[in-house]
Amino acid sequence: MREHIGELPRGSAAPFTRSRLLPPYRGVLAVDAKGFTGHPAIEHEAISRAVPELLKAALTRAGLQELWDDRAFPNSTGDGYVFGFDTALMPFVIHPLLLVLQDVLTDFNVLSHGVVPIRLRVSLNVGPLPDTGDEFGGNGTVRNDTHRLLDSRPVKAVLASHKENITHVAAILSDRCYEDAVAGGYTGRHPDHFVEVAATVDGKPFSQRAWVYVPQPSGPLHEEAPDGDEAEAREGTRPPGGAGPRGPRVRNSAPRGAINTGTVHGGQSVSNHHVAGDHVEGTTADIVRGQG
Repeated sequence: MREHIGELPRGSAAPFTRSRLLPPYRGVLAVDAKGFTGHPAIEHEAISRAVPELLKAALTRAGLQELWDDRAFPNSTGDGYVFGFDTALMPFVIHPLLLVLQDVLTDFNVLSHGVVPIRLRVSLNVGPLPDTGDEFGGNGTVRNDTHRLLDSRPVKAVLASHKENITHVAAILSDRCYEDAVAGGYTGRHPDHFVEVAATVDGKPFSQRAWVYVPQPSGPLHEEAPDGDEAEAREGTRPPGGAGPRGPRVRNSAPRGAINTGTVHGGQSVSNHHVAGDHVEGTTADIVRGQG
């Protein structure tokens, strides 16, 4: 006699077969601690417990305690944390929360001399996601893409290249999140604070337009420019029929500095009294040819 093995899970209806209600639109916030696997195993639990506590402290300090209290499908990812929230609050999650989170991590890492220093990558996205109230809630393409953005090369590169004692938070926003909340003018941060990137993940078939935001930068924020045919197609600069070669696009940037593209006789003086906390002064003398 066959033993009773319980009810089989109910299968979901196949896609594209009938119309159904769209799940509610939700904001999604996910964070990962940089270098988690590089820490000794004995520190992993401490980091896993600290990350949601740091998020809660930042939300409280930013006046967003309700967002923490009402969070949907919260879940620890071991080296991070993820939850959903009301999309109406997305502008406040971008600013001031990310800036406040930078301050909270500074206190934790520097002022309180935390045993395990923590630097966080943050990913923000928006879209339809179901909330079933159990551990299976919040699953869908938007959630998957949020984690892909979190693991993408541009946001990882920021924390790798910026000073670990200054920059504790690097955020990446999905294009829709940026367009709705930032470009739409709802966020208390000018669009110039955000850098467009091509978000790709090593070993994964993933590539999306996204936007990097660093509340306290201490290194270069390079804009990843499209090249070749994509650049010309986007700018509408290719002659009809695709004829006509064009050279590579060159972007020159020297915040608070100087760029030379010709010949300069005499001297130049550059004085930057505050660049990410550093004092910089210098003089370029004699003749400068080419680009410097």
